[in-house]
Amino acid sequence: QVQLVESGGGLVQAGDSLRLSCAASGRTFSTNAMGWFRQAPGKERDFVASISSKGGSIVYSDSVKGRFTISRDNTVNTVYLQMNSLKPEDTAVYYCAARSSVLPSTHSNEYPYWGQGTQVAVSS
Repeated sequence: QVQLVESGGGLVQAGDSLRLSCAASGRTFSTNAMGWFRQAPGKERDFVASISSKGGSIVYSDSVKGRFTISRDNTVNTVYLQMNSLKPEDTAVYYCAARSSVLPSTHSNEYPYWGQGTQVAVSS
Protein backbone atom coordinates (compact mmCIF):
# COMPACT_ATOMS: atom_id res chain seq x y z
CA GLN A 1 0.00 0.00 0.00
CA VAL A 2 1.24 3.49 -0.90
CA GLN A 3 -0.10 6.70 0.60
CA LEU A 4 0.57 10.01 -1.13
CA VAL A 5 0.31 13.56 0.20
CA GLU A 6 0.71 16.56 -2.10
CA SER A 7 1.69 20.06 -1.04
CA GLY A 8 2.86 23.33 -2.56
CA GLY A 9 -0.21 24.54 -4.40
CA GLY A 10 -1.46 28.09 -4.23
CA LEU A 11 -2.58 31.21 -6.03
CA VAL A 12 -0.01 32.86 -8.30
CA GLN A 13 0.10 35.27 -11.22
CA ALA A 14 0.80 34.34 -14.81
CA GLY A 15 4.52 33.93 -15.37
CA ASP A 16 5.22 32.90 -11.78
CA SER A 17 6.61 29.58 -10.59
CA LEU A 18 5.49 26.96 -8.09
CA ARG A 19 6.98 23.69 -6.89
CA LEU A 20 4.65 20.88 -5.92
CA SER A 21 5.81 18.07 -3.66
CA CYS A 22 4.36 14.62 -3.14
CA ALA A 23 5.48 12.65 -0.11
CA ALA A 24 4.98 8.89 -0.28
CA SER A 25 4.72 6.39 2.52
CA GLY A 26 5.66 2.74 2.23
CA ARG A 27 8.80 0.80 1.47
CA THR A 28 8.28 0.44 -2.28
CA PHE A 29 8.75 4.05 -3.43
CA SER A 30 12.03 3.33 -5.19
CA THR A 31 10.27 0.70 -7.32
CA ASN A 32 7.24 2.87 -8.20
CA ALA A 33 7.05 5.03 -11.27
CA MET A 34 5.29 8.27 -10.35
CA GLY A 35 3.04 10.65 -12.21
CA TRP A 36 1.39 14.03 -11.96
CA PHE A 37 -2.07 14.64 -13.34
CA ARG A 38 -4.39 17.63 -13.19
CA GLN A 39 -8.10 18.28 -13.37
CA ALA A 40 -9.66 21.63 -14.16
CA PRO A 41 -13.28 22.36 -13.21
CA GLY A 42 -15.70 20.60 -15.53
CA LYS A 43 -12.91 18.75 -17.36
CA GLU A 44 -11.39 15.29 -17.32
CA ARG A 45 -8.24 14.45 -15.42
CA ASP A 46 -5.26 15.01 -17.73
CA PHE A 47 -1.73 13.66 -17.73
CA VAL A 48 1.01 16.16 -16.89
CA ALA A 49 4.28 14.26 -16.33
CA SER A 50 5.65 10.90 -15.30
CA ILE A 51 9.02 9.64 -14.07
CA SER A 52 10.43 6.13 -13.84
CA SER A 53 11.34 4.56 -10.51
CA LYS A 54 15.01 5.59 -10.73
CA GLY A 55 14.38 8.83 -12.57
CA GLY A 56 16.05 7.83 -15.80
CA SER A 57 12.96 8.03 -17.99
CA ILE A 58 10.60 11.02 -18.05
CA VAL A 59 7.53 11.86 -20.12
CA TYR A 60 5.71 15.19 -20.36
CA SER A 61 2.45 16.28 -21.92
CA ASP A 62 2.91 18.66 -24.83
CA SER A 63 1.11 21.41 -22.92
CA VAL A 64 3.77 21.58 -20.19
CA LYS A 65 6.92 20.48 -22.01
CA GLY A 66 9.66 23.05 -21.58
CA ARG A 67 7.91 24.74 -18.62
CA PHE A 68 7.46 21.96 -16.05
CA THR A 69 10.08 19.61 -14.62
CA ILE A 70 9.36 16.39 -12.75
CA SER A 71 11.99 14.96 -10.43
CA ARG A 72 12.24 12.60 -7.50
CA ASP A 73 14.39 11.97 -4.46
CA ASN A 74 14.19 8.34 -3.44
CA THR A 75 16.12 9.02 -0.23
CA VAL A 76 13.16 11.00 1.12
CA ASN A 77 10.35 9.25 -0.80
CA THR A 78 9.30 12.44 -2.57
CA VAL A 79 8.46 13.42 -6.13
CA TYR A 80 8.41 17.04 -7.27
CA LEU A 81 6.85 19.09 -10.02
CA GLN A 82 8.62 22.37 -10.72
CA MET A 83 6.24 24.61 -12.67
CA ASN A 84 7.65 27.69 -14.39
CA SER A 85 6.06 30.29 -16.66
CA LEU A 86 2.64 29.42 -15.32
CA LYS A 87 -0.40 30.28 -17.42
CA PRO A 88 -4.07 30.73 -16.46
CA GLU A 89 -4.83 27.49 -18.31
CA ASP A 90 -2.61 25.64 -15.82
CA THR A 91 -5.26 26.27 -13.17
CA ALA A 92 -6.40 22.91 -11.82
CA VAL A 93 -6.24 20.48 -8.94
CA TYR A 94 -2.94 18.63 -9.28
CA TYR A 95 -2.74 14.98 -8.26
CA CYS A 96 0.24 12.80 -7.56
CA ALA A 97 -0.05 9.11 -8.43
CA ALA A 98 2.04 5.96 -8.06
CA ARG A 99 2.31 2.89 -10.32
CA SER A 100 3.14 -0.66 -9.35
CA SER A 101 5.74 -0.61 -12.11
CA VAL A 102 9.16 0.95 -12.68
CA LEU A 103 8.14 2.46 -16.02
CA PRO A 104 6.42 5.83 -16.53
CA SER A 105 2.96 5.99 -18.04
CA THR A 106 0.62 8.65 -19.39
CA HIS A 107 -2.54 6.65 -18.58
CA SER A 108 -4.34 7.45 -15.34
CA ASN A 109 -5.92 3.99 -15.17
CA GLU A 110 -2.45 2.47 -14.76
CA TYR A 111 -1.96 4.23 -11.42
CA PRO A 112 -3.66 2.49 -8.47
CA TYR A 113 -2.49 4.97 -5.84
CA TRP A 114 -3.52 8.63 -5.70
CA GLY A 115 -3.09 11.61 -3.42
CA GLN A 116 -5.87 13.97 -2.39
CA GLY A 117 -4.76 16.74 -4.73
CA THR A 118 -3.50 20.28 -4.31
CA GLN A 119 -5.09 23.36 -5.89
CA VAL A 120 -3.10 25.55 -8.28
CA ALA A 121 -4.71 28.78 -9.44
CA VAL A 122 -3.03 31.12 -11.91
CA SER A 123 -4.44 34.58 -12.43
CA SER A 124 -3.93 36.62 -15.59
